[in-house]
Amino acid sequence: MRMPRRVTRAGCVRGTVAGAAATFVLIALGCQQPTQSSPSGSPAASPSESPSASAPGTTHSRPPRTIPSVRDFAPGTGSGWRPGDNSRVVANLKGPLADEARMIADELDIEAVSGKPHRGDLSLALKHGQRGGREGYTLTVKDGSARITGADDTGVFYGTRTVKQALRSGDRVPAGVIHDWPARAQRGLNLDIARKFYSASWIEARLREMADLKLNQLGLHFSNDQAFRLQSTTHPEIVAERHLTKIEVRRIVALAQRLHITVIPEIDSPGHLGAIIDAHPQLQLRNASGTRFMGAVDISDPGAARIVDELMREYAPLFPGRYWHLGADEYLALTVKDPQASFPQLAAAAQRKYGPQATVQDLATGWLNDRAAVARSLGKQPKAWNDGFFAGGVVTPDRNIEVEYWTGRLKWPARQPEEYLSEGRKVVNLNSEYLYYVLGEPNSFFYPTGERIYEQWTPGTLRGTKPVADKELTRPDRVLGARFAVWSDQPGAQTQAQVAHGIRLPLAALAQRLWDPGKPPLSWDDFTKLADRLGV
Repeated sequence: MRMPRRVTRAGCVRGTVAGAAATFVLIALGCQQPTQSSPSGSPAASPSESPSASAPGTTHSRPPRTIPSVRDFAPGTGSGWRPGDNSRVVANLKGPLADEARMIADELDIEAVSGKPHRGDLSLALKHGQRGGREGYTLTVKDGSARITGADDTGVFYGTRTVKQALRSGDRVPAGVIHDWPARAQRGLNLDIARKFYSASWIEARLREMADLKLNQLGLHFSNDQAFRLQSTTHPEIVAERHLTKIEVRRIVALAQRLHITVIPEIDSPGHLGAIIDAHPQLQLRNASGTRFMGAVDISDPGAARIVDELMREYAPLFPGRYWHLGADEYLALTVKDPQASFPQLAAAAQRKYGPQATVQDLATGWLNDRAAVARSLGKQPKAWNDGFFAGGVVTPDRNIEVEYWTGRLKWPARQPEEYLSEGRKVVNLNSEYLYYVLGEPNSFFYPTGERIYEQWTPGTLRGTKPVADKELTRPDRVLGARFAVWSDQPGAQTQAQVAHGIRLPLAALAQRLWDPGKPPLSWDDFTKLADRLGV
């Protein structure tokens, strides 16, 4: 059963129940067992003492049960912290942490104020140079008060997520000091909204869930053969009847920014452009005998690049984040036995542009590099699917495009991940063996529960079920992270609500494996119980 988003003072003590059996369950989930209880089940406090104050004690605390788990915890003594009647969130409400302070105050149903913190308060502060990078934080609970510091507002925000979860799982934030930071920089969800329409409110709900898991990326695949799902002023003729308006996208992006999530737009090309081809049939790829190839544009026609570049320029201001996804997978011109003979117009264009030894592969690589140049001109870091990178040609793929490796199933022919890593490329893991949720379960896919991700997968497991042998190649600065991908191949197979339910535990499992590189501290059964209790 899902838990409500807001954590109130009353809600903080939901789990503190009488009885030895119930106490055992709560301890297993990381809840602090009260040393003394009032008739209502909450820890007793003297009339002069705030309920959040720390009671004397010598028993060392245990780390809070959170998803992802905290990486470093130095236990303290005392009863920890929870919001009492006089508790406040204290931060400079005219400074960079104002939004974080107001958000956690709203979730805890207490007041956010500027000024000096008092006993019983939760205070937030920036501490430049603090270890853990921009996403790291320190949470100190001592003498009945709690304090979160970080080098950046993102880290402080993640500290508030830990507070929120600790109160849900264990009634209070345990006394001690937490130092916490992610193992991988990129952590998120990839969502195919082209083949299945998802409402703006549905996407916003997923963002809130992602933020509580400390996930920081949402990839939006909004263009495919079936539909183009984003309002356009430069090319309104390509837009599906059911689509996101720019007002809705701005609202989604604004919420994502508040939650420290980057939205990554993707216009997949030169394949998967069927929605554009429907409006511009002259751009469709044809072979020498006139056979049309679904979703593929003729990249020898300048009009194809013109439309894609115009759309990129139109949407760049709408998505202010760092990244742009170029797609580049499954271009059908390169799936035939002899591309040069099948597509003489592409072969001729390649030779004109890149010399007499150039092939259709080189023309496709040139397309990728040209789109990457446009992305950079717009201030974006380009990404592309791994099967859009080819070896051995006249033209070399731009080395600064991040490789999104998805061809993880061994029955599919693909370049090995070691090849990209050995070339010095940076890789993001979307291994389809573990991280694909494909609606309708076609091609022997199945809906992952998250258990295999939690127990078997690692960021270095890019293809199949075995990690790359050379661990130097899969360091955090080489394999940057991972996303869990929802592909809407059979859009009617599940409702939006079913998709939300189905991806909940896989996302939680992914969050755990990307944040903490060690062995997960709980069994899968206990992890799922904790996820249910946390409402993530």
